[in-house]
Amino acid sequence: MPNFNRLKDCVVTNKNVIVRVDINVPLNDGNIEDDTRIKAVIPTLKYLAENKAKVIVISHFGRPEGKVEPSMSIEQLVGRVQELLGSIKVNFVDDCIGDKVKKVVEATNYGEVIMLENLRFYKQETKNDPEFSRQLASLGNLYVNDAFSCSHRAHASITGIPSILKSCAGFLMEAELDGLTNHLENAKKPMMAVVGGAKVSTKLDLLNSLSAKAQTIVVGGGMANTFLYALGKNIGKSLCEKDLKDTTLEIIESAKKNDCKIFLPIDVVVTKKLEQNGKCQIVSVDDVKDDDIIVDIGPISIAKLTQELQNHKTLVWNGPLGAFEFKPFNIGTESFARIAAALTHDKKLVSVSGGGDSVSALNSTGLIDEFTYISTAGGAFLEWLEGKDLPGVGALSV
Repeated sequence: MPNFNRLKDCVVTNKNVIVRVDINVPLNDGNIEDDTRIKAVIPTLKYLAENKAKVIVISHFGRPEGKVEPSMSIEQLVGRVQELLGSIKVNFVDDCIGDKVKKVVEATNYGEVIMLENLRFYKQETKNDPEFSRQLASLGNLYVNDAFSCSHRAHASITGIPSILKSCAGFLMEAELDGLTNHLENAKKPMMAVVGGAKVSTKLDLLNSLSAKAQTIVVGGGMANTFLYALGKNIGKSLCEKDLKDTTLEIIESAKKNDCKIFLPIDVVVTKKLEQNGKCQIVSVDDVKDDDIIVDIGPISIAKLTQELQNHKTLVWNGPLGAFEFKPFNIGTESFARIAAALTHDKKLVSVSGGGDSVSALNSTGLIDEFTYISTAGGAFLEWLEGKDLPGVGALSV
């Protein structure tokens, strides 16, 4: 992890400070369903406003593909930001570059916040267009990146602006970088990595990277089916990437060479139809029928996994162990979460989790605060685990 500039080391009073945040929150009929990402950036915005900076907030929202889409306007989020900031005035302008924006910025007082329109209404944002970066940068004289979750992307607002302005990490970004470094870069061994989710193809780099770092890799979710298939097991009608059989066998072989054990289910929960409260049964991985769909790990696997985890000092968890959205196929994921939380509570385990599905699964158990560290990022968290350089972090280097 490179050294990076920190917000508290920068002079902010009487400065126009551009803050890149990620407030890409889920909306339902115009109502915010989960404001976690908005709440996460409030400390940075409040600190800047209270220290008499003119706070210029920029973010993307959804995927408008370079077109103006009213359903993806940042204006829908302004009210919630205002609520959370209390007496600090929040302004909004329906663009992010141009003379209109400059005039509103000039009219905004120090100690106030101005939120600009969706960056991705311009295709130049994702193309990292130099002129678009210049126009954004012209609004301020200090840049703060508080969007770790976007920092794996070389976009104009992530890497373009800091190539022009003095830059630093906001409090959320700082917490993510320090947390990941402290808990994972200097991780206590032995380490267990749990990698779940639907597809092996999306996590090839992660699996290869972890096989050189972890002592045990637990493969769960739909990914486990591909591993079982590669090893000659019948997986019935289960989700599986059969074309990745050879690649999967290579991962298994690579792990062996690194003395990394790969843990796969011993027994599984199967159903004929994936639905809420669907009929199911527990079978050995050797007894899956042609019309079965594997949806979770079974009790023998959970017991064995519990035993294995007690022999490790660090847990890195990305992705559920089964189709946790459908009860009762959440039992494997929730049982493992409770075990990890208990060991963490007893100071026997450092537990780190990240990625959208992982956080959703932990939220559903009510155990999210019981883990040592939770990363709010998805893609950036994965790329960090893979050992890749994150361009947005590199741009903040001292």
